[in-house]
Amino acid sequence: MIRFRLTELLAERSFKTGRRIEWQEVAEGSGVHRTTLSRMVNIRGYNATMSNVDSLCRFFECHLGQLAEYVADEEVEGEVRKTFRGPPPASGRALAKAPKPESKSKKRRSDSSD
Repeated sequence: MIRFRLTELLAERSFKTGRRIEWQEVAEGSGVHRTTLSRMVNIRGYNATMSNVDSLCRFFECHLGQLAEYVADEEVEGEVRKTFRGPPPASGRALAKAPKPESKSKKRRSDSSD
């Protein structure tokens, strides 16, 4: 699992500048939405885009290895929440199609012939 070290980088930057830096400032400076930053910090195994990773490396003036680190699954307590919302993996069998509903015009014709 990849763990983002955003909280540590934010604390380090705050220390160097001598002032508190808020997540909103990171969002505005990097172009990464605050919600995305929150998810990267709080959701284990969050699937971030490389564009966001690039923007954050540029903002924090750091290398990829300083922004993120690999943590073996055995070292992580609890379940990793899945964040990928793509289609489910193919199971090898075709999915049955739902029947199409009758159109209103066909229903009217059959109703009027009775």
